[in-house]
Amino acid sequence: MTPTREPVAVLPYSSPEPGGNNGKWLVLFAAFLGWMFDGLEMGIFPQISRPAMSELLPRATEGDIAWWNQFIAAMFLWGAAVGGLLFGWLGDRIGRVKAMSISILIYSLFTGLLYFAASPHYIAGMRFVAAIGMGGEWALGVALVMEVWDAKHRPFLAGLIGAASNVGFVMISALAAFIKIDQSNWRYIVLAGAAPALLTFIIQIFVPESHKWKESQKVAPSKPIQELFANPTLLITTLLAICFASVALLGTWGAVQNVPPWTGKMAHRTASSSGIAGIVLGLGAIVGCLAAPLIAAALNRRIAYFLLCLGSLISCQVLFRYFDDYTSGFLVMTFIVGGVTAAFYGWLPLYLPELFPTRVRATAQGVAFNFGRIAAGIGAITGALGKNFAQIGIYVSLIYIVGMAIIWLAPETRGKPLPE
Repeated sequence: MTPTREPVAVLPYSSPEPGGNNGKWLVLFAAFLGWMFDGLEMGIFPQISRPAMSELLPRATEGDIAWWNQFIAAMFLWGAAVGGLLFGWLGDRIGRVKAMSISILIYSLFTGLLYFAASPHYIAGMRFVAAIGMGGEWALGVALVMEVWDAKHRPFLAGLIGAASNVGFVMISALAAFIKIDQSNWRYIVLAGAAPALLTFIIQIFVPESHKWKESQKVAPSKPIQELFANPTLLITTLLAICFASVALLGTWGAVQNVPPWTGKMAHRTASSSGIAGIVLGLGAIVGCLAAPLIAAALNRRIAYFLLCLGSLISCQVLFRYFDDYTSGFLVMTFIVGGVTAAFYGWLPLYLPELFPTRVRATAQGVAFNFGRIAAGIGAITGALGKNFAQIGIYVSLIYIVGMAIIWLAPETRGKPLPE
């Protein structure tokens, strides 16, 4: 049988779904802003880390500052892993909207509290707790949007989800490129991370809850951990999903996120080189995230993931092996690497919801997407032992070979409805 081509539709102006078209747009708008501020939140610390550590550790060596920066990055990754499980479970228990409101409030508040930092220990603690909220928000927002909108719009929506966080990342990189962040102003920069707190009120008051989630609770309240791990099929699917997401996360945090600080060590660099590299990386990521789910819709989920792994492997090897100077060619290659390696974050919001039934969807997505951050956090700390970013990138990007192999063990979901 010839497979039916999966439609990729433009967003509608009317809808028969419960809550109406206005409710759907409000869900998408609130979730997009939440993801955008996720990206801004993730990008804040790399920009303020050096002036912050220089102020808080006035007699520290460069090695001391590097170790603290990597340790704080690891704490952030581990906090996100905790948040993915905690808030995913909460979203399946009390609803996507309530849990998402709490998660956004946590990452907003504890990012803003960095303003009062008096030691690197305090920063590490605030970043850990903020990341708990950030890690939970992704899984909840993906579940809510995919359950509220029609199936034919999933590829386009998945691209928006992936692109949104990179919009935030570009915003904070642009700020760093054009405003000198130093000991006199870094505390004011972190207050920008508190802005999403305003979203919690909008979400709680106006955003409708997922109708699919409400229907799933009529049978009995969800027990997502028990239901997820007691079912052998779901357990195997969860382990595979962890692998797919972990490949992307390890490549991003172990290699690609090192490009801006690597740029700061290159010949012919300028004061704004790292910020510009971050902007170029983020712009490439936006394009990649929008394109990946459309490719997955035109081909299928497995072929798309294989191609993303292959492209990521080749582009990272080229960048880290053959570029060591800040040139226009380096920026072009950075754009390509940003686009291909970040495209997974457009593919994952499309594929993960298609693997799990509504009653456990948020928990499963939270576990799958964030589990890889545990290993990435360990890699961040070990990376502090040596700062040869190019060599680290060469070896870490070999993880994409694993993804090229394991994707063929996964179920193909193209053209199928979300599991109920």
